[in-house]
Amino acid sequence: MAGRIEDYALIGDMQTAALVCRDGTVDWLCLPRFDSHAIFAGLLGTGEHGFWRLGPAYAPGTQPPTATRRGYRGDSLILESEWDTPRGTVRVTDFMPPRDGAPQLIRIVEGVSGRVPMRSELRMRFSYGRVVPWVHKHEGRTVAVAGPDSVWFDTEAETYGKALTTYADFTVAPGDRIAFTISWEPSHKQPPPLPEPEQSLTATEDFWREWVEHCTYHGPYREAVIRSLITLKALTYAPTGGIVAAPTTSLPEEIGGVRNWDYRYTWLRDAAITLSSLLRTGYREEARAWREWLLRAVAGDPENLQIMYGIAGERELGEAELDWLPGYENSTPVRVGNGAAHQLQLDVYGEVTEALHLAHMTGLARNDYASVLQLKLIRYLEDHWQEPDEGIWEVRGPRRHFVHSKVMAWVAVDRTIKLIESGDADGPLERWKQLRDDIHRDVCEKGYDEERNTFTQSYGSRELDASLLLIPQMGFLPPDDKRVIGTIEAIQRELSTSDGFILRYPTDGKDEGVDGLPGDEGAFLACSFWMADDLAMIGRVDEARKLFEKLLSLRNDLGLLAEEWDPRLQRQVGNFPQAFSHVPLIDTALRLTASGAYGG
Repeated sequence: MAGRIEDYALIGDMQTAALVCRDGTVDWLCLPRFDSHAIFAGLLGTGEHGFWRLGPAYAPGTQPPTATRRGYRGDSLILESEWDTPRGTVRVTDFMPPRDGAPQLIRIVEGVSGRVPMRSELRMRFSYGRVVPWVHKHEGRTVAVAGPDSVWFDTEAETYGKALTTYADFTVAPGDRIAFTISWEPSHKQPPPLPEPEQSLTATEDFWREWVEHCTYHGPYREAVIRSLITLKALTYAPTGGIVAAPTTSLPEEIGGVRNWDYRYTWLRDAAITLSSLLRTGYREEARAWREWLLRAVAGDPENLQIMYGIAGERELGEAELDWLPGYENSTPVRVGNGAAHQLQLDVYGEVTEALHLAHMTGLARNDYASVLQLKLIRYLEDHWQEPDEGIWEVRGPRRHFVHSKVMAWVAVDRTIKLIESGDADGPLERWKQLRDDIHRDVCEKGYDEERNTFTQSYGSRELDASLLLIPQMGFLPPDDKRVIGTIEAIQRELSTSDGFILRYPTDGKDEGVDGLPGDEGAFLACSFWMADDLAMIGRVDEARKLFEKLLSLRNDLGLLAEEWDPRLQRQVGNFPQAFSHVPLIDTALRLTASGAYGG
């Protein structure tokens, strides 16, 4: 059985990622890309669907021991896990070198004290656990082949096969270092080069140290900010600059529920806010790469802007269910692909335009097509902003006139007006100023409940929505506007959990809710960070700081956050780690520092 979501560590090479549990088991790895088929899918099933455990030997019929302690080596993505056993202490170092050839997952076992019996159990199952590969020896190396894929297993330890699993049993003493590596290569090509684990470890540590040195943030909670930035970098697909929302699929928003989605794609919204955080902490190269990815993905068809694309800009992300996988803690269905790709979400135009605006304001080298694209997006909005849409939360119920979508349409027009006024683009300035005023008036008249002094989720509704917290952050209204303060206080009353975290919107349990789905979900962590931002903006800085620190306490021992927090089960839920949680963590730290919440 897979561990709790927060029991996992992330390692990756900026093209794919693996999740390593506290007991030394890799339960999730897709090769060669984030969105490729998994060769270890035990996270969404059982051990029969693929895993790789490396740790102290244990008696048959018992559970493998969990690491006594673990942590990343400094500011890196190199995981070190240590076990104190009756026979001594052993360390396992897990990492994936930034890729220069075949993707590799390297695990180095090191004896610390005593003599510790160890075991490696490698069970590769291709196509998300469905296909048992042909495992055989080739010139002294172990290779697993199935269809287009081959995975090569290299180690100095003696291995043997049993029950369709490759084992290695060995003992380590102080000073012993034994490396294990798996490398992927298309099955029709020549074998990948023999790995060089120690040299790769040094190169990987150097890469992360040098990357972190570019960070310009030196305020309070820098450790949390750095770990979030490293996580965002790990979710970036280096060849194209695309950024995945998370490296996993179908980790449930409700344990046992149906709210299970594939997040291994590039959402324009998530990527745009990620770019914002990277720019404000000194990472201009990542911002430039994302802008180039955006221009390639949207090129030629900006009027049909999708809300998400594949990591190389692919448009077709057809959704399917893998019925042979029982799901994480029996949460079904397990989905790959994402049917929301072709939804209409008007807010995306605002997020993309805001990201391009920020890139322009921070001096990112000008790209003329970026300005052209921005103008094309506004011309589309000019004709479509009054339409209902599926909104930021990708509801699978009827389209509505979501207030947040209209606000972000206003943002898109407002930022484009600023671009024209700066002299870096030409457009119908007066006409678009009138459009900006029309959208603003429409929202304030139709999306505001005067009786309750709050904006609402959609025109004519009484439901609230945490996305309304972005109204002051986007500059739609000033923080001291009574409607803004009323909305913040209403969301605190009606969407707050018992422990003070914020839900996205009301759900109706077994009945189909506003999002067209049955069941409930946890507190959406980004929304709780937004609340902390808003509280700081309206002068309730101490309250904002306390909420922020409470949110930081939800991170796992490695500083990682999933999408949501289940207040009833007191555990993380949703895909993991989640960019949409780590970005607002960075943003809130920056805002609180600027507000003087820490005396800075």
